[in-house]
Amino acid sequence: MNKKKKRLYMRSAILAVLAGLVIYALYTNLTRETRGNLEAGDKAPDFLLTDLNGEKHRLSDYEGKGVFLNFWGTWCEPCKKEMPHMEKLAQEYNGEVEILAVNVGESQFQVSNFADQYGLTFPIAIDSGKEVMDAYGVDPLPTTFMIKPDGTIDQIVIGGLIQEQQVRELFERVKPSS
Repeated sequence: MNKKKKRLYMRSAILAVLAGLVIYALYTNLTRETRGNLEAGDKAPDFLLTDLNGEKHRLSDYEGKGVFLNFWGTWCEPCKKEMPHMEKLAQEYNGEVEILAVNVGESQFQVSNFADQYGLTFPIAIDSGKEVMDAYGVDPLPTTFMIKPDGTIDQIVIGGLIQEQQVRELFERVKPSS
């Protein structure tokens, strides 16, 4: 009888683990579908974030301009490499294509130090609760959404933009036609 009880406990434990795995798999698949699953041609979700200077930025306020919406982190090596190109082109395309850099989940102190180190002048907002990141389905960092003047997504770039020419081509794609 002792062996039968052990076998019953073992089978029950295995069954419980398998049931837990099935529930976990269902949960992760269902929550993934509620996260943003955006693609080119979709309307970019509106959001409101505050930048390092305390100014509010709502994506819909940029209607009529192209937007380079960049999700990044201070620890991210590709992010560090693309920032100087972004800064240069932000100055060059000022008024036509706006950069909004969204830092994901870091402290204002860390982000301010990073911005100072790289001499960044474009708006940098912090998505501390990662709500905007989730709405856009961002994974991994960096991820950039090129948004046309009408608010639709032109292109999604996953990974760093290491060369200035790559950034320039993206700016040209969403620049309003004269």
